[in-house]
Amino acid sequence: MELLDRELINALQDGIDVSDRPFLALAERLAISEAALLARVAQMLDEGVLTRFGPMYQTERLGGALSLCAMRVPETRFEDVARIVNGFTEVAHNYRREHAFNMWFVLATETPPEIDTTLAAIEDATGCKVFNMPKLDEFYVKLRLSA
Repeated sequence: MELLDRELINALQDGIDVSDRPFLALAERLAISEAALLARVAQMLDEGVLTRFGPMYQTERLGGALSLCAMRVPETRFEDVARIVNGFTEVAHNYRREHAFNMWFVLATETPPEIDTTLAAIEDATGCKVFNMPKLDEFYVKLRLSA
């Protein structure tokens, strides 16, 4: 990874100013153009260096709810169950694990009671039990790459 990309990732961890041109000040700090900064972020997303680029919200402060969920899905049904689970708009992302609990996803709802309602609907639609693991504490971990 190029030095500039490491510096850019480190700088993004500190947040972006809220302004009409939020990337301009960051680009100036890195001594590149705003267009070059945006192009590098797009390239890192295309290459899979970054998997997500967007704001982080405290859902609970907005009245919503989040929960990490896991399922034991028979391998022969995995793709069908994944398609069903991913069909729920409340599913933020879903991923496979090499474990007895082989499907994990994050559920995000507009209100706390919708977590249980959506979990029940997923269980009904898939025939698989969903294990709900709501967040108890929040931790912030910043990624720092050596420059």
